[in-house]
Amino acid sequence: MIPFISRQIIYPLQEKLLNRPTFPYLQCLEQSQWYSRTEIEALQLNKLRELLVTALAHCPWHANRINEAGINPATLTFADFKKLPRMTRADAQLHGQEMTWQGVPGGTFRYTTGGSSGQPLIFNFGRTRQASDAAGRIRARRWWGVNVGEPEVYLWGAPVELNKTDRIKSLRDGLLNQLLLNAFEMSPEKMAHYLEAIHKFKPKCIYGYASSVALLASYAKQNGKQLTLPDLKVICTTGEPVYPEQRSLISDVFQVPVANEYGSRDAGFIGHENSHQQMLLLSESNILEVLDAEGNPVQPGEMGEAVVTGLCSEAQPFIRYRTGDMVKLSADVDKDGRGLHVIEAVVGRGTDFLIHQNGSIVHALAAIYILRETSGVEQFKIIQHAINQFEILIVANSLWNAASLSVIEEKFKSRFGEACNIHIQLVEKIPPEASGKTRQVVSKLKPQF
Repeated sequence: MIPFISRQIIYPLQEKLLNRPTFPYLQCLEQSQWYSRTEIEALQLNKLRELLVTALAHCPWHANRINEAGINPATLTFADFKKLPRMTRADAQLHGQEMTWQGVPGGTFRYTTGGSSGQPLIFNFGRTRQASDAAGRIRARRWWGVNVGEPEVYLWGAPVELNKTDRIKSLRDGLLNQLLLNAFEMSPEKMAHYLEAIHKFKPKCIYGYASSVALLASYAKQNGKQLTLPDLKVICTTGEPVYPEQRSLISDVFQVPVANEYGSRDAGFIGHENSHQQMLLLSESNILEVLDAEGNPVQPGEMGEAVVTGLCSEAQPFIRYRTGDMVKLSADVDKDGRGLHVIEAVVGRGTDFLIHQNGSIVHALAAIYILRETSGVEQFKIIQHAINQFEILIVANSLWNAASLSVIEEKFKSRFGEACNIHIQLVEKIPPEASGKTRQVVSKLKPQF
């Protein structure tokens, strides 16, 4: 498809038919990014007041907390806002229906997520949140010279995307100039095919899990695969921190810079790196607090927990939401002159690869999704000790059903082969690693090409 037609007709028509205000919001973002920091924060405060008014009217769980804190949205200040208790993943898991606006314009949409803490969550979001995520990514791509409708490869593996591989979905991908490659199937044979497909597609951007893109780059380098991609502008990585050695490897193989993004299914799209490798907050859609263990703000450059308020999350508000991610804010400003807040570092998120009995390399999210979608799983940890040897630790809550044990085992055998041995333990607590970090997945094996 000609990029101009995709950008000006196909994509806007899709968003309009789905009742998503993506392009009107994008137009606002293109203007507001150049506001001063003071103007950005005034915009945040106005949106926060509107969100609290919505929560008071339509979300009983939030309304009780707002009233108990003695907060009046009409006169709200950021200092007042800090009186509101922080919200946890367990709150959203156990009280999701009480904090959902069932009559939100455009309807609610169900989603599942795991997150860096290993606690699965089923939640609802609406059209405004969808538009915020999409518009934020489009704006960030434009920082790198990549516009809507230009060829883009997705190295992706979330079931919500890969289950819709019918003719309509394939036609839609073609019309939007998108090529989807499965990050859950990264065998050497598959990666050889992926490199050929990428070379033929001539993308301007490649988007995927940081570890998957690094794995593909490592395969290309080890096997002497030469890539000629003159139109490629940037590799956008997501899902995990991109480590210096990964960034160097990817840039070396693909001959373009790497731009990492920060976000999650529940909190939404939060930030993206600019051409100076500064992570810029999507400030118009999020308030990001970085707090210590007692809930007090830390200074720029100090590490703390990311507590996010989604200003476009009215379908099921995430207000002062503890993400479990450890981040640092920066005292710097955007080097290109935008008023957006700068995040110095995002740490504490990442997934390993798992190995199928046939030797194929499987992204850990393929296993994580099994636990994410199981009701009553408060927290989990997956350990692959050897080929066909999996240990799964589960902290269950009141929604747990004992019948889920056999369901989990069946799904693991379906994903990793009938010969795999799955040992599931229900435990009261999952201790952190020696580093102090909590990991969802630990693999004792290393991928072999």
